[in-house]
Amino acid sequence: MTRYTLLAFLCLVTLVAYLQRSALGVPSKAIEGELGLTPQAMGLVWLAWYAGYAAMQLPSGWVADQLGSKPALVVFAVAWSGLTAVVGLAAGFVGLALLWGLMGAAQAGVFPCATKAIGATFPRTEQAVASGLLACCMSGGAALSQEVTGRLFGPLTWQQVLAVYALPGLVWAVAFGLLVPRPDAPRNPEGPRPRTDWARLLRDRNMVLLCAQQFQRAAATAFLFTWLPRFLQETKHLTPAESGSYASWPLLAGIPGGLLGGVVSDWVLRRTGREWVSRAGLPAGAMVLAAGISFAAYWADTATAVVAMVSVAAFCAYVAGPSAYAVALSMGGTRSTPVFATMNMAGNVGAGFFPFAVGQLVGATGDWNAAILLFAALFAGTAVCWALLDPAAKLFEEDA
Repeated sequence: MTRYTLLAFLCLVTLVAYLQRSALGVPSKAIEGELGLTPQAMGLVWLAWYAGYAAMQLPSGWVADQLGSKPALVVFAVAWSGLTAVVGLAAGFVGLALLWGLMGAAQAGVFPCATKAIGATFPRTEQAVASGLLACCMSGGAALSQEVTGRLFGPLTWQQVLAVYALPGLVWAVAFGLLVPRPDAPRNPEGPRPRTDWARLLRDRNMVLLCAQQFQRAAATAFLFTWLPRFLQETKHLTPAESGSYASWPLLAGIPGGLLGGVVSDWVLRRTGREWVSRAGLPAGAMVLAAGISFAAYWADTATAVVAMVSVAAFCAYVAGPSAYAVALSMGGTRSTPVFATMNMAGNVGAGFFPFAVGQLVGATGDWNAAILLFAALFAGTAVCWALLDPAAKLFEEDA
């Protein structure tokens, strides 16, 4: 099989993962009522997911290095899909937060494994495009989840929706295990291996900037997966089905954004050879636009206007995504897995921060509109980080 067959399977599992992880957004109000939760408590449930996801980034990267990305992905996909169904058994806050957090921990391996496989099979000038296709499927899976959950919820309970969503991941794991050869070999524990200088990695200026942009960008885009349907229900008085449909717009906008970001970044790198222009200047400009249009959305009166502006901002944010993946692969060199996992861990700390912060903010003030201002401010901070980052830097001297 070619590397493009492998990429197709990686894209499919990304779509499935985002379908599953976004499943609580549309029915969140009903879940609160059924389990006796407040918006603050629901924010903590989402925080638990991202906390588990963030905490397992480095361990899952280690597993991918030891086993190889293929067997690690099969194990992770079976685990998180099974947990998706089990979450429906929760009877209260503690059970829901614990099970949803475990599901997040199991999903942590998907992108360290996927980027390890991409780094092993794609040349440097095609890595942003491959990463961009993953970004398209992230957005597509989340959009599909909002639309389909809005239609299923009502005919089905939220518990039954989660059980249905477990099936695609289990089917994917079987097909991937049977049909796709190993894209990389497991690490030989007896052989020589390069050691990761963690102190250098964590204090390096460019690594700090890469993690800071990921923290802020992921925090802002988490709004699209979590509170956006509820925001539309509360501020624009939409039904759950209507809010799910509207909330899919920004995520659908992310599909061409991720693809365009990867294609343009690789094209500029091939044509000019200038790392900063292709890998940092492009996302910096995109995030400036995302911040500006998001601030404008605060004053929009109708659901259509708000969602249209948020969709443009989401498009710009997804343009920046492939550059982050490509920079992590380049900066890490032979140790790209721990570099990517560290960056992604920072992103998911940020992604957990946003739903938690919004839940606290709304619970304290009753003002859902303030979420848009926070959304815009995070995009502005991301632009600053990209403007200051040197994407040509190497973390480890032997990779320079």
